[in-house]
Amino acid sequence: MSNPLLSAYPHQARVWDEMFQDGRVRPEYQPFVSAIAGLAGPEMTRKDELAKKLFMSQGITFTVYSSGEGIEKIFPFDIIPRIISNSEWLRIEAGIKQRLKALNIFLKDIYHQQFIIKDGVVPAALVYSCPQFLREMVNVDVPHDVYTHIAGVDLIRDHDGEFYVLEDNLRTPSGVSYMLENRSITYRIFPDLLPQSNVLPVKDYPDILYRNLVALADRQTADPTVVLLSPGIYNSAYFEHSTLARLMGIQLVEGRDLIVHNHFVYMKTTRGLEKVDVIYRRVDDEFLDPLVFRPDSALGVPGLYWAARKGNVAIVNAMGNGVADDKAVYCYVPEMIRYYLNEEPILKNVPTYQLENAEYRELVFKDMDQMVVKRTNESGGYGMLIGSAATDAEMADFRQAILSDPRSFIAQPIISLSSTPCYLDGKLQPRRIDLRPFALCGPGGIDIVPGGLTRVALREGSLIVNSSQGGGSKDTWVLGG
Repeated sequence: MSNPLLSAYPHQARVWDEMFQDGRVRPEYQPFVSAIAGLAGPEMTRKDELAKKLFMSQGITFTVYSSGEGIEKIFPFDIIPRIISNSEWLRIEAGIKQRLKALNIFLKDIYHQQFIIKDGVVPAALVYSCPQFLREMVNVDVPHDVYTHIAGVDLIRDHDGEFYVLEDNLRTPSGVSYMLENRSITYRIFPDLLPQSNVLPVKDYPDILYRNLVALADRQTADPTVVLLSPGIYNSAYFEHSTLARLMGIQLVEGRDLIVHNHFVYMKTTRGLEKVDVIYRRVDDEFLDPLVFRPDSALGVPGLYWAARKGNVAIVNAMGNGVADDKAVYCYVPEMIRYYLNEEPILKNVPTYQLENAEYRELVFKDMDQMVVKRTNESGGYGMLIGSAATDAEMADFRQAILSDPRSFIAQPIISLSSTPCYLDGKLQPRRIDLRPFALCGPGGIDIVPGGLTRVALREGSLIVNSSQGGGSKDTWVLGG
């Protein structure tokens, strides 16, 4: 390796490196590596600085609620792309489509006939004890039977190169704006490389999403009104809400901008009230309607639930999706695929222990230092314990919490996330990553833009990629066939 950037790169044992195999550059990375081979260190650092300035000037931010450093932070971005070969992508795409097909049928089934419970595939107690199972959605029809219009499926790769699904994220998944911004920044810093490398585009995402939203409108009108409902500027994903509303050309609204009259939803405008047909909501179920869910919520719209129940407005994603997002229900997704589709799962689950099971509990307590323990309804990297990095006191606290409420915990063996080179402090350093492709389900089927958000654990040795826990991201290139 003549390039000093590459020759000094440390290779880790028992970790799948996305760029290197046995010290050689993988075929999908070779054009990129050849292109940067001629760039001296100062030139790469200049590109890195340019990316930071672009993120700053465009206000690409997220919020860390627990941080004492103020509200908004620039989203960390690494300039070295993560590259996926076409054949590998086709398998990922097929696996996600299969999974979402089964999960969508599960949601319809669980809120209607409940065949999967009657046939003993999924325990009734598991579903009914899930805090995200909304009894208010039982026997409520949703437009075109689509419950999950937008999913952000988290994938990780183990040391053997195998992809595993870590989470399905079917409620209000975030991160797609960073995927779009990462690509536009990459075009600025490596303008010729994307077309030369035959990288598939991600820019169609807002158009596909808008097309799917419009297709849900029930009104016989050529121009239905679609809005994006946000909790407001203090939400961690507000940058994304405003970006998506702008890219789709729809109104960004908060709960106070909407009113329900005679079970129809209207938006307040300077010209008077305007009827709303479809709401892409980024507000969680419990805050959506204070008359039905949390009465103390000021984020939602009083009467919204009944407007949706009567079919007068479509809500995306459907209310009650969280039951399929529960980390304890996740264990059963392979069984759902076999049960509903009569197919073998294309993508594997991470082996998962439900801690309500006394045998599993004993096993996990014995080997806690080799486990990741998670609360079943937390997200963002919160409510979890990574055994290999935990103190004895932290493990003791978790054991106590598990014993007092075992239904709320699962455990998984620590997966050695794959790593990828990142340009940090003027040199390439390996950091762990995951991948969140975004799938859009509409009346016409499932579309997945090629790529997704690659999240990076920027802290050395860390396995937590969430931005709320010090993670960043990089552009994801899927090569054309």
